[in-house]
Amino acid sequence: MLAKFYPVVPDAEWVERLARLGVKLIQLRMKDAAPAAIPAAIARSLAACREFGCELVVNDYWREAIDCGAVFVHLGQGDLDTADTQAIRRAGMKLGISTHSHEELDRALREAPDYVALGPVYETKLKVMPWAPQGLARVSEWKALAKRPLVAIGGITLERAPAVFEAGADSIAVVTDVVAHAGPERRTRDWLAAAKQYGAAST
Repeated sequence: MLAKFYPVVPDAEWVERLARLGVKLIQLRMKDAAPAAIPAAIARSLAACREFGCELVVNDYWREAIDCGAVFVHLGQGDLDTADTQAIRRAGMKLGISTHSHEELDRALREAPDYVALGPVYETKLKVMPWAPQGLARVSEWKALAKRPLVAIGGITLERAPAVFEAGADSIAVVTDVVAHAGPERRTRDWLAAAKQYGAAST
């Protein structure tokens, strides 16, 4: 079972900040890091997660994740074009995959992922998206079609979380509502408290 609250952060320092607060599942998504810095960032993040009892998900950098001993990787649809998912599975890793359309969901399910992510649920300012907001009805549809844990992402704030959980999301991936918040530690604690209302967070 996935943790209900799933922050997505840009570097190892953020992993350390949130893991010590009791977050149980964190994604390290380093979009602008220099390639040479990736292994050290993953190793540092893994050390923090081991110390605080958190599970680390590495976005995109599956080769480095394998080399560093990570046990969970997340791939976008573009990543699937070049990733060796068989090598990921041979390494004993869990796999999450992003989806935005029925075609992408079909493609993801052929890889038998441990979870699928759907987004953006709401309009997001994180990056320019070629997809319109999916909405809550799509969350419910995806949950029925995927037949596995569903992660909702995109424009989800703490205030919107109850409706997203009620629509069928097993976990909510949160980016700007934490990392761009004026008080990220306080916001994280509020997210953790809210998540308890929807079942015990575990990985």
